[in-house]
Amino acid sequence: MTISPGVQEKLSRLGIRTEWDLILHLPIRYEDETHLFPIGDASAGQTVQVEGVIIHNEVVVRPRRQLVCQVEDKSGILVVRYLNFYASQIKTYAIGKRVRLLGEIRHGYQGMEMIHPKCRIVSVSEPLADTMTPVYSTTAGLSQKTLIKLIGQALHNAEQTNVLTETVPDTIVKRYQLASFKTSVFNLHHPSPEVSIGSLQTRTHPAWRRIKFDELLAQQLSMRLHYRQRRSRGAPVLARKHEYAARFLEQLAFKLTPAQVRVSEEISRDLAAPYPMQRLLQGDVGSGKTVVAALAALQAIENGFQAVLMAPTEILAEQHFRKLYAWFEPLGVRIAWLSGSQKKKQKQITLEEISTGVAQLVVGTHALFQDSVIFQQLGLAIIDEQHRFGVHQRLALRMKGARSDQLPHQLMMSATPIPRTLSMSYFADLDVSMIDQMLPGRSPVMTKLVADSRRDEVIMRIRHACMQGKQVYWVCPLIEESEVLQLQTAEATHANLTEVFPDLTVGLVHGRLSPQEKSEVMDSFKQGIVQLLVATTVIEVGVDVPNASLMVIENAERMGLSQLHQLRGRVGRGSEASICILLFQQPLSEVARKRLRIIFEQSDGFEIARQDLQLRGPGEFLGARQSGVPMLRFADLEQDSDLLTAAQATANEMLDHYPQLAQRHIDRWLGDKNEYLRA
Repeated sequence: MTISPGVQEKLSRLGIRTEWDLILHLPIRYEDETHLFPIGDASAGQTVQVEGVIIHNEVVVRPRRQLVCQVEDKSGILVVRYLNFYASQIKTYAIGKRVRLLGEIRHGYQGMEMIHPKCRIVSVSEPLADTMTPVYSTTAGLSQKTLIKLIGQALHNAEQTNVLTETVPDTIVKRYQLASFKTSVFNLHHPSPEVSIGSLQTRTHPAWRRIKFDELLAQQLSMRLHYRQRRSRGAPVLARKHEYAARFLEQLAFKLTPAQVRVSEEISRDLAAPYPMQRLLQGDVGSGKTVVAALAALQAIENGFQAVLMAPTEILAEQHFRKLYAWFEPLGVRIAWLSGSQKKKQKQITLEEISTGVAQLVVGTHALFQDSVIFQQLGLAIIDEQHRFGVHQRLALRMKGARSDQLPHQLMMSATPIPRTLSMSYFADLDVSMIDQMLPGRSPVMTKLVADSRRDEVIMRIRHACMQGKQVYWVCPLIEESEVLQLQTAEATHANLTEVFPDLTVGLVHGRLSPQEKSEVMDSFKQGIVQLLVATTVIEVGVDVPNASLMVIENAERMGLSQLHQLRGRVGRGSEASICILLFQQPLSEVARKRLRIIFEQSDGFEIARQDLQLRGPGEFLGARQSGVPMLRFADLEQDSDLLTAAQATANEMLDHYPQLAQRHIDRWLGDKNEYLRA
């Protein structure tokens, strides 16, 4: 197929680079030009095709300049308006011309009318289209006519070269009652008049279900193949020796929950295996993931290997360091701290401890990626808030411990619960452990929605809480003025609250402070010196101040659900009943209203995540992971969960019994986009 460079450039904007991409550029909707509707029978709100003769044609200037025609058939007259038109159209739509119009019928001043219908001049008895007319997503300068022609050529070539053959075994096609792949492709590009246009638009037609199944299957095959390839690599066998773990658990002031015990066992089994663990540990805010990570690190250390824990922010990394230091120091385990803000001399000492193996556990931030960081013998890499790091960053950390025949084990943690369907689809290359119980002693957090107009009441509540010896967070989304968002700034709020509460110590922490300044403010807050902390969302994860029992989140309507849930988890960490006040500004958009209703009604992070997936799609949960995961174009995880379950089962069956078909299926759907995730 010969395509001009100009058209090729426009096609590439749509992600179309090959004939196969053209074949899978499926219609976004359809127009029914297979039937004619009598003008007199058409009702307002219907989109129909009519045919008649132009009996009137004029350009009117009031209320605005427009071309107005009247079209008549045997059953009635229809007014046609063009608000934007060319001079040539006045001549083209001359009185006496027969036209075929497709558009929505509306009530007008002069009776039924169409505004800007699709219109073409026809002869008497001109045949109707024998299939529905597809409408494709396009880009500036690329017409529907050109796209239809190019896709038609691609389909013709595919027919000639027989490339639309099945890549799914017949037994599976029959088991799930799937339509044939070739038939499905042709039916979607050129559906017959008998097909329900509703089933095409809602993508529930059997042809759509086959396409969605194949897409989900390609994703599952890709991810599971990577999973199997990784298991063919070697890893340190970190046997469970119990001594450190027993001493560690003895000194804890609490007992592990059954959920923590269960996931610790799963991780321990993986660490003792001769292939690299790649496990995602997910649990809601306050479910106790850090203790589980500590047990995993101890298992590596007890076997003579080093462990590393990486967090996305200095505040979170330092919190982990302090907690782990307090736990590990009595056990005689050497723990090192590495961050970008360290002074050169201190950093040099830490790097030497890491390279010589003196440091048995290393905690840090992105600084751990640096070439100067060399581990003597890395056995386990732990990544907290894994969605904050890109694929290549996680891979870089893992490769720090790579040897010719071995990779270190990897444990990723997320406090953003991942809905089941998302986990099955986009995390199919991982083993997933879930802590589905909260730690005992944590008080439930009451959530209140308060309009900004009631700000004075919130101020009074803060004063009352601080007078009782409690501490308060006030969270602001931005730290500097923005005309577009018009959000309160952290600096302005801090200045205002300092004035409002002259008898309280009001602290301020935000992303622009140096790590040392942040640390000093947070220490003052933990020690109770600062009673009211004004903060940006840098405190979203990892901050643990049990005495803080009230949080105010400003402009809550502007934040995502997972962020609101994470922030809310900063209170309720002690035994005191805690409150989270969501301050919002009117008017609320429909999406903001839904978000606030969900966070108000739900405290279960997994249920919040499920509803968030319905609202926003998978992007927010995947974060930087997307840069390598085959993204879905046609399937909807909620609507097509049955197909996802079927694809998951089919992927393993095909890899076991039909490996060649499996590879052909991956090549067909992913092509050069098939980057197996290694991190």
